[in-house]
Amino acid sequence: MSKISQVFHNFTAQHYEAFRMSKERILVIGSSGQIGTELVVELRRIYGQDNVFASDLKADDGSHAGPYVQLDALDKNKLFEIVKKENITQVYLLAALLSATAEKNPEFGWKLNMESLFHVLEIAKEGHIKKIYWPSSIAVFGPTTPRVNTPQFTVIEPTTVYGISKFAGERWCEWYFNKYGVDTRSLRYPGLIGWKSAPGGGTTDYAVHIYHEALKTGKYTCFLNENTTLPMMYMPDAIRATIEVMESPADRIKTRSSYNLAGMSFNPEEIAVDIRRHVPNFSISYAPDFRQAIADSWPQSIDDQKATEDWGWKPQFDLSRMTDDMISNLKNIIGK
Repeated sequence: MSKISQVFHNFTAQHYEAFRMSKERILVIGSSGQIGTELVVELRRIYGQDNVFASDLKADDGSHAGPYVQLDALDKNKLFEIVKKENITQVYLLAALLSATAEKNPEFGWKLNMESLFHVLEIAKEGHIKKIYWPSSIAVFGPTTPRVNTPQFTVIEPTTVYGISKFAGERWCEWYFNKYGVDTRSLRYPGLIGWKSAPGGGTTDYAVHIYHEALKTGKYTCFLNENTTLPMMYMPDAIRATIEVMESPADRIKTRSSYNLAGMSFNPEEIAVDIRRHVPNFSISYAPDFRQAIADSWPQSIDDQKATEDWGWKPQFDLSRMTDDMISNLKNIIGK
């Protein structure tokens, strides 16, 4: 059993048979992104290939191993058509403009991040979808939030377009649950790191790029300074958390805005030191840009006790284990 398979083994061994026999039909919107690429694979492994529909803006290029539909997340009519035609019961809405990208295009960032959510919530309110997953982010926190062990319930004053839209979305998810009984589930992701797909324009993207450059060139110039400690998570943990929160009984989901989620915290210098276990001559330099101000407004570590208490969340990767797995997999891709 591979390292990644082992991460999912305990969860899927317990629930797989029930899921296999279920009649769930799942639509993943924004399936070509960093999270969607891996989430679709795991959902298809659990529910069956034909029961999980991937969708994104781009046309089907024939590379998908299961059903795929071209969909603009802002097209409510097309979304409703797909939901009805394919008898969709669950929607994972991953389409979004991330932090650094949204700062460059704030109007579209707000439009995409908010209107797509409204479309799904409205369709669910009308009874056509049983369950919604919508991701939030540590970007909801701002410079007035406690930065160490940031609690679930605290001061939230985001200073970025992305953070503002995510905070607004959290409130709308809870409102639709309280007002109409829409079964919404959400996690506040920390920075996500994976080797299977490219990052999507976030402030924590350096923690993906650094591994690629370490193997390709042996050096990396970081757009954050060396002491910028941020909460991070390896993608297998993020995918597992996403599925676990969605498959938990409804009465265990006590927070209908979004759950704090923690994995590990480190700064660029610490990840560089860990990479040198595999690439001894790796060097890093620093040239902070506009993303530094964004990172400085975010927490250094997250208190996710509520997720642990309510539905049993527990991360399985620390920095060293993640580095070992990233380097091993990227060597196979890059050919080092």
